[in-house]
Amino acid sequence: MSYAVISDVHSNREALQTVLQEIEGKGIKDILFLGDAVGYGPAPDECLETLVSACSVLIAGNHDWGAADKMGIGRFNPFARLALGWTREVMKKGNLTLLKGLPLTAELRDKGAFLVHGSPKEPEKWQYLLTPEDAEENFPFFAQPLCFVGHSHLPFIIERTSEGDMTVHRNEATVTDGSRYIINPGSVGQPRDGDPRASFAVVENNLITIRRVEYDIPKTQAEMRAAGLPEFLVERLERGW
Repeated sequence: MSYAVISDVHSNREALQTVLQEIEGKGIKDILFLGDAVGYGPAPDECLETLVSACSVLIAGNHDWGAADKMGIGRFNPFARLALGWTREVMKKGNLTLLKGLPLTAELRDKGAFLVHGSPKEPEKWQYLLTPEDAEENFPFFAQPLCFVGHSHLPFIIERTSEGDMTVHRNEATVTDGSRYIINPGSVGQPRDGDPRASFAVVENNLITIRRVEYDIPKTQAEMRAAGLPEFLVERLERGW
């Protein structure tokens, strides 16, 4: 079994297309999406339509529901609110409806995997899962060996053994019997770990790996400036934070 997991595209068409080409080049056809197709970036319709075509499973992120007016945007930071307001204005009505209908979670029994954008404990609160302590609190709220989360834009693999020991893996981990895992594939469209390359995860047999790929950041930045999106959002792409 092999599949890829992507998250937090944030309307970054260049990053998404590059990641999908990389995945296709590895012969992987099954792609799971963890939410936040839109927000921040310049190509919301194009990214959502590409994701619908490429991915076997899609769930909602907070920016998706914010753009679709399924949740208020007062909880977002000022730059995110500006980008979401712009996104609401430019997106096709049918695509906004599609975003509104995306589910919060998905359970994939054939893969032994649970998908959520924020945290399995309280998906609707969009909480950040960042530390082994956060992971320990969330392990009881899913039954599968693997749980994939997004939202923080920070890639990691947290393993909990049957004895309760916790290990953080940064780049790869081998799935072993008795252990359970929470995996964040990082962000395709707006990495925040100091590495501006697009990030995603691949599961091949019993190996989970975090992959990085360079994309045309200046092209995305030019499109953002042409759309009048905040300069702060433009500049952060090249810094990876």
